[in-house]
Amino acid sequence: MNFDKIGEKALGSRLRALSDKVTDDAQRIYDLYNVELKPRWFPVYYFLSNQDKGKSITSIANAIGQSHPSVIKIVREMSKNGLVLEKKDKSDGRKNIILLTRKGKDISINIEEQYADVESAIKNTLKQTKHNIWFAIQEFEYLLNERSLFTRVLEQKKIRESSTIEILDYLPKHHEDFKKLNEEWITKYFKIEDADRKALDDPKTYILDKGGKILIAVQDKTVLGVCALLKMQNDNYDYELAKMAVSPKAQGKGIGYLLGKFIIEKAKSLGASNLYLESNTILKPAISLYKKLGFQKVAGHYTPYERCNIQMELKLK
Repeated sequence: MNFDKIGEKALGSRLRALSDKVTDDAQRIYDLYNVELKPRWFPVYYFLSNQDKGKSITSIANAIGQSHPSVIKIVREMSKNGLVLEKKDKSDGRKNIILLTRKGKDISINIEEQYADVESAIKNTLKQTKHNIWFAIQEFEYLLNERSLFTRVLEQKKIRESSTIEILDYLPKHHEDFKKLNEEWITKYFKIEDADRKALDDPKTYILDKGGKILIAVQDKTVLGVCALLKMQNDNYDYELAKMAVSPKAQGKGIGYLLGKFIIEKAKSLGASNLYLESNTILKPAISLYKKLGFQKVAGHYTPYERCNIQMELKLK
């Protein structure tokens, strides 16, 4: 298979192919030095050969970075070949520990020449490369420990999908979607309150005519999300971020974050110095989103909503 032609998306397949090639040679090397090991046993064997006492399966798994079931399978195979044995832990009879047998310990003596030759061969090979794969793997592992490949792919998926989403100013034709999306999430967790009915039934009068704004997220002519800025009659805050709702069909596309960023920029363009919002702590994804946008918890402000148990603010200046 021409991996260069396929590109970086075949990284996993290419690493497996390289691993298979190295593993095949590893078995031939063990045979060359008359060492009765299999390549997949090596991490368990090497760990145990450097221990004064036996270790539990859990300790071995944690030390070599493999799963508990995988280590159990390897230990069973090594046990059948007389390399390890299992005993009750003297300090804790509920636990079993794994130790090298005399045969296993003898291998640790005979394998030293193999270690030296293999290490020299690999170092000499790495010297012939422009990019040292050992250091590159260390760096790559570090980055994936920070954020997994799945997380990174998910981020790219959101970026790609959000690039086809338009953020539009509210028009009368958007009224039904604005009302429907908000009613869906409110009734899922709470009940519609008087303040909701006024804003959702007549957003022109209760939001737009009072100096507020509404933004609509649209993809392929379908409304996927909405968000509003309510002009506040308050010395502390200029606008309230409110009535944010995203279609259940569009969850995971980053639309809430996109709407939040746009509504904040809209507030800035209107000369706002600070924003305010109200929510409920059972809405964990929403609270997480607000924190990501920079909002911080405050308290002590009047609210017309029974469901409100958290208030947040964002200073823009």
